[in-house]
Amino acid sequence: MHVGVVVNPVAGMGGRVGLKGTDGKVAEARERGAEPRAPNRTRRALAALHERAPDARVSTVADPMGASLVREAGFDPDVVAEPVRAFSEPPADDDAYAAAETTAADTREAVRALADAGVDIVLFVGGDGTAADVAEALSGTDTPMLGVPAGVKVYSSVFAVSPEDAAAVVTDFERTERREVMDIDEDDYRAGEVHPELRAVAWVPVAEDLQSSKQTGGGTVEALAEGFAADVEAGVTYVLGPGSTLGAIKEELGFEGSPIGVDVWRDGEVLVRDATEAEILDALGERNVVVVTPIGGQGFVFGRGNPQLSPAVIRACEVSVVASRSKLDDLSVLRVDTDDPELDERLRGWTRVRVGKFETRMMKIV
Repeated sequence: MHVGVVVNPVAGMGGRVGLKGTDGKVAEARERGAEPRAPNRTRRALAALHERAPDARVSTVADPMGASLVREAGFDPDVVAEPVRAFSEPPADDDAYAAAETTAADTREAVRALADAGVDIVLFVGGDGTAADVAEALSGTDTPMLGVPAGVKVYSSVFAVSPEDAAAVVTDFERTERREVMDIDEDDYRAGEVHPELRAVAWVPVAEDLQSSKQTGGGTVEALAEGFAADVEAGVTYVLGPGSTLGAIKEELGFEGSPIGVDVWRDGEVLVRDATEAEILDALGERNVVVVTPIGGQGFVFGRGNPQLSPAVIRACEVSVVASRSKLDDLSVLRVDTDDPELDERLRGWTRVRVGKFETRMMKIV
């Protein structure tokens, strides 16, 4: 097996500091104290890959786009490409990746070099923008691609559910199929407008542990919102996640929330609107409830589109899941991918999802 690895080192950096993405916002993310997310996601995927296939041949890209992380996992890679602003020495720590200045052109050139090297599959780490660049570079070839999700918004169906699942898919797949690469305009996204656009159709392994494309819309939620608002408790801090379902709840509570951000509310007062991870933690009280809704078509309640809800935030809160009946009808399970495997394991199991004014439905988190 010959695996090509390419990493977008700044993918997902804008999430926990409230930027909804990193496209064109890397400098601002750094100023807000954002920490790189991609390196650790890469480590998890490559550690699992080395455990499953220690003798696999790996080709990759010079730092900061993969080389040191591949070596750290135990592989001796062929470095087949170098970004324009390559690091002169290996990153001293994860914070060093925050200084990366790689571009979409670097990604495309790297993937073309990996394809020319004859890799059996390109394993990339990033979000939808990275996926679109990888798909463009592989256009006209039959080389499959597979994503390790590390971006803020992950709408495309070319990603594994988790880094470990990505390793399993890479080592076990036997055939491929065409799947959609979706992306959205991040400026529109920050303004609350979500319009997924088909960017490419790419060859991807056939496997169960791939996520579906995100579906928009999810049925009426007015009764659900009314019931939730009637049950709020005095003194409790509510951390209200993004999405149209939560938007209806925020409206019922009497305020216009951030449609794709996280708002913190207690006793009739909005404590923070469109909060960062740090602002959420600062606003928490003695008892806290984080309220989330699964992403339509995918089922993620944590780990897609809401990185502000970090492991630290989740651990400090009770978890309440809400969803329309129609959204749950299209989901067999719910999913979590918090960057903290121990927390993911704790969250797994059966949970009660509010679907109406009084009604609930049991769903399993996997």
